[in-house]
Amino acid sequence: MRAVRAPRGEKSYAPFTARAVAIIRAIPKGKVATYAQLAGVAGSPLAARQVVRVLHTLSRVERLPWHRVIGSSGSISLLPGAGFEEQKALLEAEGIAVSEDGRVNLKKYLWKPRLNEKETPMRP
Repeated sequence: MRAVRAPRGEKSYAPFTARAVAIIRAIPKGKVATYAQLAGVAGSPLAARQVVRVLHTLSRVERLPWHRVIGSSGSISLLPGAGFEEQKALLEAEGIAVSEDGRVNLKKYLWKPRLNEKETPMRP
């Protein structure tokens, strides 16, 4: 696996990681995506855990909207006291209704990215 070359002064990542970062950045305010959905759009449908790793290691450095990524069941995956409350508050601040137990209505809030012929999200 070769690293994707980045423009001068930017970091380079493995291809999947670079795609995942770009896709996570594209999630609009007021919408959520699932780990599995992002893995599929990034080209590796079985790599949901890899998306978790990307979010865990790069959210702060890359300023990713980590709070917009939830589990496939529509639930916040973080535990109470370990980020659950922060993620819930950030989602609610963007107008996303979140139940007390951390569930989001995916029919209403799931992001549906537009794809081009190369299967990468198109920029707005």
